[in-house]
Amino acid sequence: MKAGESYCDNLADELGVWKAKVNDVVGRLDKVSSGDKEKIIDQVRDLHMFLGELDNRIDGLKVECPTDWEPGQIEMETKLTEKYIY
Repeated sequence: MKAGESYCDNLADELGVWKAKVNDVVGRLDKVSSGDKEKIIDQVRDLHMFLGELDNRIDGLKVECPTDWEPGQIEMETKLTEKYIY
């Protein structure tokens, strides 16, 4: 596995762990009685939005991080080789 792939996988895993932690907190807050929840409704809403952002980041990593780095690596090596040959 190439370094870039490993980085992307590790970052996605780390974000997934944070998402699980925040999801746990949100789940507990969602179970709070409605009278008490009104006092913290803005914070709960912010946490729900944060979870959505985490989902977007994790999904983005799956799309933006290439699964095959070899073509890019070959292209870069070719450019470097050509530069030093001439």
